[in-house]
Amino acid sequence: MILCCGEALIDMLPAQTSDGQEAFVPVPGGAVFNTAIALGRLGVGAGLWCGLSHDLFGRRLEDALEAAGVSAALCPRSDRPTTLAFVTLTNGHARYAFYDENTAGRMVTPRDLPDLPDEVTALFFGGISLAVEPCGSAHEALHRREADRRLIMMDPNIRPGFIRDETTYRARLASMMAGSDIVKLSDEDMGWLFPGASEDEVGERLLSGGTTSILLVTRGATGATCRLRDGRRIDRAAPTVKVADTVGAGDTFNAGFLAGLGRAGALSRSALADLPTSVVEDCLALAVTAASVTASRRGADSPWAHELEATAPSTG
Repeated sequence: MILCCGEALIDMLPAQTSDGQEAFVPVPGGAVFNTAIALGRLGVGAGLWCGLSHDLFGRRLEDALEAAGVSAALCPRSDRPTTLAFVTLTNGHARYAFYDENTAGRMVTPRDLPDLPDEVTALFFGGISLAVEPCGSAHEALHRREADRRLIMMDPNIRPGFIRDETTYRARLASMMAGSDIVKLSDEDMGWLFPGASEDEVGERLLSGGTTSILLVTRGATGATCRLRDGRRIDRAAPTVKVADTVGAGDTFNAGFLAGLGRAGALSRSALADLPTSVVEDCLALAVTAASVTASRRGADSPWAHELEATAPSTG
């Protein structure tokens, strides 16, 4: 099982009523939640760890997890409200306004950390849960505790408007990235984290020390790049699709790459150290293809495995 650690929330997506009034439609979301759902839909054993609410929206989140076959058994529950994210779209690109004070996800602490069963072979971290307290410290503590035990992938998925203490946040991301086997950055994330640095410089910085074996860089409609510690670089163009919006596309990319590794039996630190180029190519192809399907749909509607059978390459 891949345990996804981070926020689950409700995306309030813009819509119109039948008489033309502006409205918002509540849709289960959150970067890490989306990755967990995408893994489940791709047929990968997945779980979620975050604070969930007993409220109406919390029940909707749990229903969506169950429908995708994702376990919420390790999630702490409370009567605090669910985080809401109001989405605005500009040319299909999403911007977010978060309502997160004293929510079930925000208020988890290191005391809530779960004991992980042996079936958890890998962990995924990222999203807004790393930017605020006390949940940021809780996720950082879980990452630190498990870094020597299980493979870890991280996608910071930075939302600058959500950051309250930039100095602490940058230090947390630097520490967690250094302790992660796979780091994924969008081109926007890379620019925020490493202003003025080239992609080659960022790759050298992340891959030359610490734990990181793979750096993934995504560039939206132009595709993605995988850089490995041994100097290999693999590029993959994105399929041409009519973009509905970008909500959840990067999260689906993460799930696709992890799913590819799982199908290849490569979800371990030892396997990453000697990963054949053909496997990397297949993982990257699956990630980019799955993300393009999500981008062609409204909201974070990731594809099911059967929908990709005609286009995604085999990785096993």
